[in-house]
Amino acid sequence: MYNPESIRQEFLAFNCLNEHGQSPIFFDGPGGSQVPKMVTGAMSEYLGKYHSNMGGLADAGRRTTAINDKARQMAGLWLGCEPQQVVFGLNATSLMFQFSRVLARTWQAGDNIVVSQIDHFSNVSSWQSVAEEKGLQVRRIPLNADGSSLDLTNIQSLIDEQTRLVAVSLASNVIGTRTEIGPIISRAKAVNAYVAIDAVHAIVHEKINATQLDCDLLFASSYKLGGARLGMAYASKRVLDLPPYKVEPATHIRPFAFEQGTQSFEAQAGFIALMQYWANLGGQDGDMDKRLMRAYQVVQSYEYSLSQAFLAFVNERSYIQLYGKNSSNHRTPTFAFNLIKDGQIIPPANVSKWLGDRNVALPSGNFYALDVVRHLDLVACGFLRVGFLHYTTHKEIARLFELLDEYVAQF
Repeated sequence: MYNPESIRQEFLAFNCLNEHGQSPIFFDGPGGSQVPKMVTGAMSEYLGKYHSNMGGLADAGRRTTAINDKARQMAGLWLGCEPQQVVFGLNATSLMFQFSRVLARTWQAGDNIVVSQIDHFSNVSSWQSVAEEKGLQVRRIPLNADGSSLDLTNIQSLIDEQTRLVAVSLASNVIGTRTEIGPIISRAKAVNAYVAIDAVHAIVHEKINATQLDCDLLFASSYKLGGARLGMAYASKRVLDLPPYKVEPATHIRPFAFEQGTQSFEAQAGFIALMQYWANLGGQDGDMDKRLMRAYQVVQSYEYSLSQAFLAFVNERSYIQLYGKNSSNHRTPTFAFNLIKDGQIIPPANVSKWLGDRNVALPSGNFYALDVVRHLDLVACGFLRVGFLHYTTHKEIARLFELLDEYVAQF
Protein backbone atom coordinates (compact mmCIF):
# COMPACT_ATOMS: atom_id res chain seq x y z
CA MET A 1 0.00 0.00 0.00
CA TYR A 2 1.41 3.38 -1.05
CA ASN A 3 1.72 5.58 2.01
CA PRO A 4 2.59 9.24 1.28
CA GLU A 5 2.46 10.13 4.98
CA SER A 6 5.25 7.65 5.67
CA ILE A 7 7.23 9.00 2.72
CA ARG A 8 6.90 12.56 4.03
CA GLN A 9 8.73 11.55 7.21
CA GLU A 10 11.89 11.43 5.10
CA PHE A 11 11.69 15.17 4.39
CA LEU A 12 12.56 17.89 6.89
CA ALA A 13 10.77 20.54 4.82
CA PHE A 14 7.28 19.45 5.82
CA ASN A 15 8.01 20.32 9.45
CA CYS A 16 9.15 23.89 8.73
CA LEU A 17 6.31 26.23 9.69
CA ASN A 18 6.16 29.85 8.55
CA GLU A 19 5.95 32.86 10.87
CA HIS A 20 2.21 32.29 11.26
CA GLY A 21 2.64 28.66 12.27
CA GLN A 22 1.30 27.36 8.94
CA SER A 23 2.65 24.11 7.48
CA PRO A 24 4.01 24.31 3.94
CA ILE A 25 2.21 22.86 0.94
CA PHE A 26 4.44 22.38 -2.08
CA PHE A 27 2.71 22.51 -5.45
CA ASP A 28 5.85 23.79 -7.18
CA GLY A 29 7.33 20.37 -7.96
CA PRO A 30 8.11 21.14 -11.64
CA GLY A 31 10.41 23.89 -10.40
CA GLY A 32 12.27 21.55 -8.06
CA SER A 33 11.54 18.85 -5.51
CA GLN A 34 12.03 18.87 -1.77
CA VAL A 35 15.07 16.85 -0.68
CA PRO A 36 14.99 13.69 1.46
CA LYS A 37 17.25 13.34 4.50
CA MET A 38 19.30 10.58 2.82
CA VAL A 39 20.42 13.08 0.19
CA THR A 40 21.22 16.00 2.50
CA GLY A 41 23.05 13.58 4.79
CA ALA A 42 25.22 12.22 2.00
CA MET A 43 26.10 15.71 0.80
CA SER A 44 26.91 16.91 4.30
CA GLU A 45 29.12 13.88 4.96
CA TYR A 46 31.09 14.40 1.77
CA LEU A 47 31.58 18.14 2.29
CA GLY A 48 32.45 17.74 5.96
CA LYS A 49 34.78 14.75 5.74
CA TYR A 50 36.10 14.07 2.24
CA HIS A 51 36.04 17.31 0.27
CA SER A 52 38.68 17.05 -2.47
CA ASN A 53 39.23 17.34 -6.19
CA MET A 54 39.10 14.19 -8.26
CA GLY A 55 42.40 12.48 -8.87
CA GLY A 56 43.90 13.18 -5.47
CA LEU A 57 45.94 10.27 -4.07
CA ALA A 58 45.13 10.76 -0.39
CA ASP A 59 41.99 9.26 1.14
CA ALA A 60 39.69 12.20 0.35
CA GLY A 61 40.82 12.26 -3.28
CA ARG A 62 40.29 8.53 -3.69
CA ARG A 63 36.83 8.81 -2.18
CA THR A 64 35.97 11.68 -4.53
CA THR A 65 37.04 9.62 -7.55
CA ALA A 66 34.97 6.71 -6.28
CA ILE A 67 31.93 8.97 -5.80
CA ASN A 68 32.26 10.27 -9.35
CA ASP A 69 32.44 6.72 -10.69
CA LYS A 70 29.46 5.55 -8.61
CA ALA A 71 27.39 8.59 -9.56
CA ARG A 72 28.05 7.89 -13.24
CA GLN A 73 26.89 4.30 -12.77
CA MET A 74 23.71 5.49 -11.05
CA ALA A 75 23.11 8.07 -13.80
CA GLY A 76 23.46 5.32 -16.39
CA LEU A 77 20.73 3.34 -14.63
CA TRP A 78 18.52 6.43 -14.37
CA LEU A 79 18.94 7.55 -17.98
CA GLY A 80 19.04 4.06 -19.50
CA CYS A 81 22.55 4.06 -20.97
CA GLU A 82 26.14 3.01 -20.30
CA PRO A 83 27.94 4.98 -17.56
CA GLN A 84 30.56 6.08 -20.11
CA GLN A 85 27.79 7.87 -22.03
CA VAL A 86 26.88 10.16 -19.10
CA VAL A 87 28.14 13.74 -19.07
CA PHE A 88 27.75 15.74 -15.86
CA GLY A 89 27.31 19.50 -15.74
CA LEU A 90 26.07 22.46 -13.73
CA ASN A 91 22.50 21.99 -14.98
CA ALA A 92 20.61 20.85 -18.08
CA THR A 93 20.54 24.35 -19.60
CA SER A 94 24.31 24.82 -19.49
CA LEU A 95 24.78 21.35 -20.99
CA MET A 96 22.39 22.20 -23.84
CA PHE A 97 24.34 25.35 -24.65
CA GLN A 98 27.63 23.46 -24.44
CA PHE A 99 26.53 20.67 -26.77
CA SER A 100 25.04 23.17 -29.21
CA ARG A 101 28.60 24.40 -29.77
CA VAL A 102 29.90 20.86 -30.12
CA LEU A 103 27.34 19.84 -32.74
CA ALA A 104 27.30 23.08 -34.72
CA ARG A 105 30.94 23.18 -35.80
CA THR A 106 30.15 21.88 -39.30
CA TRP A 107 26.72 23.50 -39.74
CA GLN A 108 26.44 26.14 -42.45
CA ALA A 109 24.03 28.49 -44.19
CA GLY A 110 21.33 26.55 -46.01
CA ASP A 111 20.99 24.01 -43.20
CA ASN A 112 18.10 24.08 -40.73
CA ILE A 113 17.22 22.96 -37.22
CA VAL A 114 13.80 21.99 -35.90
CA VAL A 115 12.58 22.85 -32.40
CA SER A 116 9.10 22.56 -30.89
CA GLN A 117 6.54 25.01 -29.60
CA ILE A 118 5.84 22.91 -26.51
CA ASP A 119 9.37 23.10 -25.17
CA HIS A 120 10.99 24.86 -22.26
CA PHE A 121 13.14 27.48 -23.97
CA SER A 122 16.40 26.00 -22.70
CA ASN A 123 15.89 23.39 -25.43
CA VAL A 124 15.02 26.15 -27.91
CA SER A 125 17.32 29.12 -27.23
CA SER A 126 20.44 26.97 -26.85
CA TRP A 127 20.03 25.67 -30.40
CA GLN A 128 18.42 28.79 -31.84
CA SER A 129 21.32 31.00 -30.77
CA VAL A 130 23.92 28.86 -32.52
CA ALA A 131 21.67 28.58 -35.58
CA GLU A 132 21.56 32.37 -35.79
CA GLU A 133 25.36 32.54 -35.53
CA LYS A 134 25.71 30.01 -38.36
CA GLY A 135 22.93 31.41 -40.54
CA LEU A 136 20.65 28.37 -40.25
CA GLN A 137 16.89 28.41 -40.65
CA VAL A 138 14.96 27.64 -37.46
CA ARG A 139 11.73 25.69 -37.90
CA ARG A 140 9.13 24.83 -35.27
CA ILE A 141 6.89 21.83 -34.76
CA PRO A 142 3.65 23.69 -33.97
CA LEU A 143 1.11 23.23 -31.23
CA ASN A 144 -2.36 22.11 -32.22
CA ALA A 145 -5.21 24.62 -32.20
CA ASP A 146 -6.07 24.36 -28.49
CA GLY A 147 -2.43 24.24 -27.42
CA SER A 148 -2.75 20.86 -25.74
CA SER A 149 -0.15 18.92 -27.76
CA LEU A 150 2.16 19.09 -30.75
CA ASP A 151 0.73 18.90 -34.26
CA LEU A 152 2.85 16.31 -36.12
CA THR A 153 0.94 16.60 -39.39
CA ASN A 154 3.80 18.22 -41.32
CA ILE A 155 6.92 16.67 -39.77
CA GLN A 156 7.83 14.99 -43.08
CA SER A 157 8.31 18.41 -44.66
CA LEU A 158 9.55 20.21 -41.54
CA ILE A 159 12.36 17.69 -41.08
CA ASP A 160 14.18 17.32 -44.40
CA GLU A 161 17.58 16.48 -45.87
CA GLN A 162 18.98 19.85 -44.75
CA THR A 163 17.89 19.36 -41.12
CA ARG A 164 20.89 19.01 -38.83
CA LEU A 165 19.13 18.77 -35.46
CA VAL A 166 15.68 18.14 -34.00
CA ALA A 167 15.18 19.29 -30.39
CA VAL A 168 12.01 18.35 -28.50
CA SER A 169 10.78 17.68 -24.96
CA LEU A 170 9.40 14.36 -23.77
CA ALA A 171 6.79 16.20 -21.71
CA SER A 172 5.70 19.80 -21.29
CA ASN A 173 6.88 21.46 -18.09
CA VAL A 174 3.68 23.59 -17.98
CA ILE A 175 0.70 21.70 -19.42
CA GLY A 176 2.05 18.23 -18.64
CA THR A 177 1.42 16.71 -22.10
CA ARG A 178 3.63 13.75 -22.99
CA THR A 179 5.02 14.12 -26.51
CA GLU A 180 4.38 11.49 -29.17
CA ILE A 181 8.11 11.15 -29.67
CA GLY A 182 8.37 8.06 -31.90
CA PRO A 183 7.43 9.65 -35.25
CA ILE A 184 9.69 12.64 -34.59
CA ILE A 185 12.76 10.49 -33.87
CA SER A 186 12.04 8.19 -36.83
CA ARG A 187 11.82 11.11 -39.24
CA ALA A 188 14.98 12.74 -37.83
CA LYS A 189 16.93 9.49 -38.14
CA ALA A 190 15.73 9.05 -41.72
CA VAL A 191 17.59 12.24 -42.69
CA ASN A 192 20.54 11.62 -40.32
CA ALA A 193 19.73 14.61 -38.10
CA TYR A 194 20.81 14.73 -34.48
CA VAL A 195 18.01 14.33 -31.91
CA ALA A 196 18.24 16.27 -28.62
CA ILE A 197 15.60 15.41 -26.04
CA ASP A 198 14.74 17.51 -23.00
CA ALA A 199 13.70 14.91 -20.41
CA VAL A 200 14.10 17.20 -17.39
CA HIS A 201 10.38 17.20 -16.63
CA ALA A 202 9.38 13.80 -17.98
CA ILE A 203 12.01 11.72 -16.17
CA VAL A 204 10.57 12.74 -12.81
CA HIS A 205 7.36 10.88 -13.68
CA GLU A 206 8.40 7.99 -15.93
CA LYS A 207 11.36 5.64 -16.30
CA ILE A 208 13.25 6.55 -19.45
CA ASN A 209 15.67 4.53 -21.55
CA ALA A 210 17.75 6.85 -23.72
CA THR A 211 19.34 3.94 -25.58
CA GLN A 212 15.99 2.53 -26.63
CA LEU A 213 14.76 5.99 -27.66
CA ASP A 214 17.66 6.09 -30.15
CA CYS A 215 18.33 9.77 -29.56
CA ASP A 216 21.72 11.49 -29.59
CA LEU A 217 21.35 13.67 -26.51
CA LEU A 218 18.99 13.43 -23.55
CA PHE A 219 19.09 15.93 -20.70
CA ALA A 220 17.99 15.60 -17.06
CA SER A 221 18.48 17.34 -13.69
CA SER A 222 18.49 15.59 -10.34
CA TYR A 223 17.01 18.54 -8.41
CA LYS A 224 13.63 17.91 -10.03
CA LEU A 225 13.54 14.45 -8.43
CA GLY A 226 14.86 15.23 -4.96
CA GLY A 227 18.56 15.82 -5.40
CA ALA A 228 20.92 18.77 -5.59
CA ARG A 229 21.30 20.96 -8.66
CA LEU A 230 23.18 18.56 -10.88
CA GLY A 231 22.70 18.41 -14.64
CA MET A 232 23.46 15.37 -16.73
CA ALA A 233 23.20 14.28 -20.32
CA TYR A 234 23.21 11.00 -22.18
CA ALA A 235 25.38 11.32 -25.28
CA SER A 236 25.38 8.83 -28.15
CA LYS A 237 28.62 7.45 -29.56
CA ARG A 238 28.49 9.74 -32.57
CA VAL A 239 28.26 12.75 -30.26
CA LEU A 240 31.05 11.54 -27.97
CA ASP A 241 33.28 11.06 -31.04
CA LEU A 242 33.01 14.76 -31.91
CA PRO A 243 35.74 17.23 -30.88
CA PRO A 244 34.91 18.44 -27.35
CA TYR A 245 34.24 22.06 -26.46
CA LYS A 246 36.74 22.46 -23.61
CA VAL A 247 39.69 24.14 -21.97
CA GLU A 248 42.91 23.17 -23.80
CA PRO A 249 44.74 21.32 -20.96
CA ALA A 250 41.61 19.40 -19.93
CA THR A 251 41.54 15.68 -20.68
CA HIS A 252 40.55 14.29 -24.06
CA ILE A 253 39.21 11.10 -22.43
CA ARG A 254 35.49 10.68 -22.99
CA PRO A 255 33.07 11.49 -21.39
CA PHE A 256 35.24 13.65 -19.08
CA ALA A 257 36.35 15.85 -22.00
CA PHE A 258 32.81 17.24 -22.23
CA GLU A 259 32.60 18.13 -18.52
CA GLN A 260 33.71 21.72 -18.22
CA GLY A 261 35.55 22.65 -15.06
CA THR A 262 35.50 21.04 -11.64
CA GLN A 263 32.25 19.19 -11.06
CA SER A 264 30.00 19.31 -7.98
CA PHE A 265 31.10 16.14 -6.24
CA GLU A 266 28.85 16.91 -3.28
CA ALA A 267 25.89 16.95 -5.68
CA GLN A 268 27.09 13.63 -7.11
CA ALA A 269 27.27 12.17 -3.60
CA GLY A 270 23.70 13.35 -3.08
CA PHE A 271 22.63 11.82 -6.39
CA ILE A 272 23.91 8.39 -5.34
CA ALA A 273 21.81 8.65 -2.18
CA LEU A 274 18.84 9.88 -4.25
CA MET A 275 18.93 6.78 -6.44
CA GLN A 276 19.08 4.61 -3.32
CA TYR A 277 16.09 6.51 -1.90
CA TRP A 278 14.07 5.95 -5.07
CA ALA A 279 15.07 2.29 -5.31
CA ASN A 280 13.78 1.82 -1.75
CA LEU A 281 10.35 2.97 -2.95
CA GLY A 282 10.40 -0.09 -5.19
CA GLY A 283 11.09 -2.56 -2.38
CA GLN A 284 14.17 -4.57 -1.50
CA ASP A 285 13.94 -7.45 -3.98
CA GLY A 286 16.05 -7.48 -7.12
CA ASP A 287 18.86 -5.33 -8.42
CA MET A 288 18.90 -1.54 -8.48
CA ASP A 289 17.50 -1.28 -12.00
CA LYS A 290 14.48 -3.49 -11.23
CA ARG A 291 13.80 -1.65 -7.97
CA LEU A 292 13.93 1.72 -9.75
CA MET A 293 11.51 0.46 -12.37
CA ARG A 294 9.07 -0.76 -9.69
CA ALA A 295 9.39 2.54 -7.84
CA TYR A 296 8.43 4.45 -10.96
CA GLN A 297 5.47 2.15 -11.56
CA VAL A 298 4.16 2.60 -8.01
CA VAL A 299 4.69 6.36 -8.02
CA GLN A 300 3.17 6.77 -11.48
CA SER A 301 0.03 4.97 -10.37
CA TYR A 302 -0.27 7.20 -7.31
CA GLU A 303 0.36 10.36 -9.33
CA TYR A 304 -2.38 9.30 -11.75
CA SER A 305 -4.80 9.28 -8.81
CA LEU A 306 -3.65 12.80 -7.89
CA SER A 307 -4.32 14.00 -11.44
CA GLN A 308 -7.79 12.46 -11.37
CA ALA A 309 -8.57 14.16 -8.07
CA PHE A 310 -7.32 17.53 -9.30
CA LEU A 311 -9.36 17.37 -12.52
CA ALA A 312 -12.49 16.34 -10.62
CA PHE A 313 -12.17 19.51 -8.51
CA VAL A 314 -11.48 21.61 -11.61
CA ASN A 315 -14.51 20.32 -13.48
CA GLU A 316 -16.76 21.30 -10.58
CA ARG A 317 -15.68 24.95 -10.79
CA SER A 318 -16.65 27.27 -13.62
CA TYR A 319 -14.17 29.91 -12.48
CA ILE A 320 -11.15 27.78 -13.49
CA GLN A 321 -9.74 27.97 -17.01
CA LEU A 322 -7.57 24.90 -17.59
CA TYR A 323 -5.02 24.89 -20.40
CA GLY A 324 -4.05 21.64 -22.08
CA LYS A 325 -5.63 18.22 -21.76
CA ASN A 326 -8.57 17.76 -19.40
CA SER A 327 -7.53 14.16 -18.89
CA SER A 328 -5.33 12.09 -16.58
CA ASN A 329 -3.94 10.09 -19.51
CA HIS A 330 -0.75 10.71 -21.51
CA ARG A 331 0.41 13.44 -19.17
CA THR A 332 2.41 14.21 -16.07
CA PRO A 333 0.62 15.51 -12.93
CA THR A 334 1.37 19.11 -13.97
CA PHE A 335 -1.36 21.60 -14.87
CA ALA A 336 -1.58 25.19 -16.08
CA PHE A 337 -4.67 27.22 -15.27
CA ASN A 338 -6.09 30.65 -14.49
CA LEU A 339 -8.98 31.92 -12.39
CA ILE A 340 -11.77 33.74 -14.21
CA LYS A 341 -14.13 36.31 -12.71
CA ASP A 342 -16.74 38.20 -14.77
CA GLY A 343 -15.12 36.94 -17.95
CA GLN A 344 -11.68 38.31 -17.02
CA ILE A 345 -8.52 36.55 -15.92
CA ILE A 346 -7.67 37.31 -12.31
CA PRO A 347 -3.94 38.23 -12.41
CA PRO A 348 -2.21 34.92 -11.62
CA ALA A 349 0.65 36.69 -9.84
CA ASN A 350 -1.88 38.04 -7.32
CA VAL A 351 -3.30 34.57 -6.73
CA SER A 352 0.18 33.12 -6.29
CA LYS A 353 1.10 35.77 -3.72
CA TRP A 354 -2.14 35.26 -1.80
CA LEU A 355 -1.48 31.53 -1.63
CA GLY A 356 2.16 32.15 -0.73
CA ASP A 357 1.05 34.26 2.24
CA ARG A 358 -0.66 31.08 3.46
CA ASN A 359 2.53 29.01 2.93
CA VAL A 360 1.23 27.37 -0.25
CA ALA A 361 3.87 27.27 -3.00
CA LEU A 362 2.04 27.57 -6.31
CA PRO A 363 3.88 29.86 -8.73
CA SER A 364 2.77 31.89 -11.74
CA GLY A 365 4.50 33.05 -14.91
CA ASN A 366 5.50 31.60 -18.27
CA PHE A 367 7.97 29.05 -16.83
CA TYR A 368 10.23 29.51 -19.88
CA ALA A 369 7.57 27.93 -22.13
CA LEU A 370 7.35 31.08 -24.26
CA ASP A 371 5.75 29.52 -27.32
CA VAL A 372 3.00 28.00 -25.18
CA VAL A 373 1.99 31.34 -23.65
CA ARG A 374 2.26 33.00 -27.05
CA HIS A 375 -0.01 30.39 -28.59
CA LEU A 376 -2.55 30.80 -25.78
CA ASP A 377 -2.30 34.61 -25.94
CA LEU A 378 -1.15 34.78 -22.32
CA VAL A 379 2.16 36.59 -22.75
CA ALA A 380 1.03 39.54 -20.63
CA CYS A 381 -0.01 37.54 -17.57
CA GLY A 382 1.07 33.90 -17.91
CA PHE A 383 -0.74 31.35 -15.80
CA LEU A 384 -0.66 29.45 -12.54
CA ARG A 385 1.16 26.11 -12.56
CA VAL A 386 0.48 23.31 -10.12
CA GLY A 387 2.67 20.23 -10.09
CA PHE A 388 2.36 17.15 -7.91
CA LEU A 389 5.15 14.83 -6.80
CA HIS A 390 5.25 11.48 -5.05
CA TYR A 391 4.86 13.09 -1.63
CA THR A 392 1.80 15.21 -2.50
CA THR A 393 -1.39 14.14 -0.68
CA HIS A 394 -5.04 14.13 -1.68
CA LYS A 395 -5.71 16.19 1.44
CA GLU A 396 -3.41 18.94 0.14
CA ILE A 397 -5.26 19.03 -3.18
CA ALA A 398 -8.59 19.37 -1.38
CA ARG A 399 -7.10 22.18 0.72
CA LEU A 400 -5.98 23.99 -2.43
CA PHE A 401 -9.52 24.17 -3.76
CA GLU A 402 -10.86 25.33 -0.40
CA LEU A 403 -8.40 28.21 -0.63
CA LEU A 404 -9.22 28.97 -4.27
CA ASP A 405 -12.93 29.03 -3.45
CA GLU A 406 -12.22 31.45 -0.62
CA TYR A 407 -10.08 33.70 -2.83
CA VAL A 408 -12.60 33.90 -5.67
CA ALA A 409 -15.47 34.55 -3.25
CA GLN A 410 -13.73 37.63 -1.84
CA PHE A 411 -12.15 38.86 -5.07
